[in-house]
Amino acid sequence: MRVLFAGLASPGHTYPLIPLAIAAREAGHEVHFAAGEHVHAALLRSGLRPFRPADSFYEIYAEDLEPELARLRPDLVVHGWGVPEAAAAARRAGIPALWHGFGRMLPEGIGFDRPGGGVHLDICPPSLQDKDFLATAERIALRPVPYSEPGRFERPTRPLIYLTLGTAFGTAEVLTTAIRGLAALDADIMVATGSVRPEDLGAVPDNVTVRAWVPQADVVAHADAVVHHGGSGTTLGALAEGVPQLVLPQGADQFANAEALVAAGAGLHLLPGELSADAVTEQARKLPSCRDAAGALAAEIAAMPSPDEVARELPKHAK
Repeated sequence: MRVLFAGLASPGHTYPLIPLAIAAREAGHEVHFAAGEHVHAALLRSGLRPFRPADSFYEIYAEDLEPELARLRPDLVVHGWGVPEAAAAARRAGIPALWHGFGRMLPEGIGFDRPGGGVHLDICPPSLQDKDFLATAERIALRPVPYSEPGRFERPTRPLIYLTLGTAFGTAEVLTTAIRGLAALDADIMVATGSVRPEDLGAVPDNVTVRAWVPQADVVAHADAVVHHGGSGTTLGALAEGVPQLVLPQGADQFANAEALVAAGAGLHLLPGELSADAVTEQARKLPSCRDAAGALAAEIAAMPSPDEVARELPKHAK
């Protein structure tokens, strides 16, 4: 079977699709991946045959994908929520397609169209998912498997707190405020700066390590707490490890993710108007109280069908 994956050219949208794409390839299917070149390096390392459709660099429009569907003639298209026009192109070509989520259902008014009808591969644990989506959508549960580019990380001897604001919303001001607050704790702080240059943060305390990039999945697996922006990938990655989270939401779906975590008892949040170094210190000290709820969500995620299990079922949805 030939499967075409398609994703928005950003790590937050494409990386959640990679575990299933790898599983599909390992199940013996021929896998191709349509996305802008920004994510090609990671896809190439995973052997997923990436290509840039037509003139698309970030988003993929129906007219970008239509000639590629005629060329490849896939039996199935699996596309991310961020490229809804891939569903339209597949429908016009008469090719079955599945929506692949990246977290909770998108809230209204954040700049993305909410995914439409059809079958959804849902990587969000049901207890955290949007209740209307759970009640109305045709869903296939799929365990979220954190993907990050490979690297080595050794856990420090003291408690570890991981701080990141992702690749799209981070600012030096928010990062330095969070660093000041976390540095007051008896812990080692690992900071991934993303789009912010490490040198823009200035001098940092001795218990803080700053890197432009870290192997996030490995770091989170060793962390005692994660402080982040509330992006879906980091949220689910920390939940999969049962790690309490302090969310500093900045935009997009991050506010909704933060509210869902707080409601589940698995994390705390500070809204932009509440953010200060002292507030970060105070909230971070409360995070151990969230460990049991985070652990319960980790168990829920572990019980979801794996990418390998779902990949074996993909032919049922093909033409």
